Amino acid sequence: MRTDDGLYINIHEAAAVNYGAMHLLLDPQTLTFTSFVTPEANGWKGYMQAPRTTPWRTVQVADSACKQLASRLILNLNDPCALEDVSWIHPVKYMGVWWEMIAGKSAWSYTNDSPAIDLATFDYSKATPHGYHGATNENVRRYIDFAAENGFDAVLVEGWNIGWEDWACNSKDYVFDFVTPYPDFDIEYLNEYAHSKGMKLMMHHESSSSVRNYERHMEKAYKLMNKYGYNSVKSGYVGDIIPRGEHHYGQWLVNHYLYAVKEAAKHRIMVNAHEAVRPTGLCRTYPNLIGNESARGTEYQAFGGTQPGHTAILPFTRLQGGPMDYTPGIFEMDLTYAGNKSRVLSTIGGQLALYVTMYSPLQMAADLPENYEKHLDAFQFIKDVAVDWDKSVYLEAEPMEYITIARKAKGSDNWFMGSVAGKTAHDSQVKLDFLDEGCKYEAIIYADAKDADYKTNPQAYVITKKTVTTKTVLKLRSVAGGGWAVSLRPLDK
Repeated sequence: MRTDDGLYINIHEAAAVNYGAMHLLLDPQTLTFTSFVTPEANGWKGYMQAPRTTPWRTVQVADSACKQLASRLILNLNDPCALEDVSWIHPVKYMGVWWEMIAGKSAWSYTNDSPAIDLATFDYSKATPHGYHGATNENVRRYIDFAAENGFDAVLVEGWNIGWEDWACNSKDYVFDFVTPYPDFDIEYLNEYAHSKGMKLMMHHESSSSVRNYERHMEKAYKLMNKYGYNSVKSGYVGDIIPRGEHHYGQWLVNHYLYAVKEAAKHRIMVNAHEAVRPTGLCRTYPNLIGNESARGTEYQAFGGTQPGHTAILPFTRLQGGPMDYTPGIFEMDLTYAGNKSRVLSTIGGQLALYVTMYSPLQMAADLPENYEKHLDAFQFIKDVAVDWDKSVYLEAEPMEYITIARKAKGSDNWFMGSVAGKTAHDSQVKLDFLDEGCKYEAIIYADAKDADYKTNPQAYVITKKTVTTKTVLKLRSVAGGGWAVSLRPLDK
């Protein structure tokens, strides 16, 4: 919230363990908030046994929006790291067989032989492939090759395992076993192929919100990952929760999410949970929780629901509790190429900016390789940008309107900048006085072109190079729904 006299107020919570998530209801007449806890299936707020520590309720008050973005209050109200060895936890920049399913080009499923699948009896070896399965050996190799050539760490593959034909029926208990691949996905060969190119595959566990089923199979699934060299997993919780009647943000599910992270740590596995409860800083205690979704990410732009301004509010709200796997980097906004009538409401300049403004040590280049090949000059920023930082400087911000951030790459003298705009254009005048005094830098600027438009001309961008110092003031314009990004490399070091 922003008050009339210029104060910025943030209400949140921290260290939510064994407790339902908090929500706020605003009374439009009295302008007062009432908080409530997500209930259990029977309506109870939860089940407590003393002694018990409840989550923190936080109110942050600052005289600037940038100070709100810089706050680490929520993270620091969590317990210190609970893991003795964290040497296996590291940042990840990845690609994946995923966006093509979101866009409609391919499918998670393998066959149309039956509208309902019983994993105990259905024989996939005798099934007829429908021909548009995304997780095939050939297609996964294509992603591995492109990702390896461009310096990525991993490739996510969704739809690799049996059961996707009727996964989202919302009432099925035994929906996946998390260990059996489809006939056209050779799990041993593809992992060996990725490793031969210095890369990993990223596992995908979609539970379809059948949480009891996931917990039954979790140990075997993590052991399979260890066997084939996976070190990270994207888990998902799409649909209504089973046990039936529970809520994604209730105490039962909050406990499950943390249980999954703790069990993964025993197997030295990093977790990126989608559709899970919004983070409350627990990544400080369990740093193998390397990412979360827990808000509308890029896929909702493909569905047509996310409007400009969304990415200029999330750092003030959702990201206060921890990093977000927003899955940025879409270059082809018009999805009719994949049979989808929707379009992503952004520009290429705005997509590049997200790698800086949406903090996460886990960052995806979400688009298809062929879409990047059309714009390799802009793709260079995604290749160059860091995913872990030594320092962050919040240069200008206004919730829903614009955010501009500069970050120094961890263990490096390189800096990266990003700026996103909401529903109106924004002109930035940014001083580079955060750079090292007396040092010259090469600045590569990726900006919206003058005629860029997130609806009609989203792929219009301009790349310029210039030498800058601490005395330089960059004057750059973001169109509505757009943005700009800059890489800064010292010339005399």
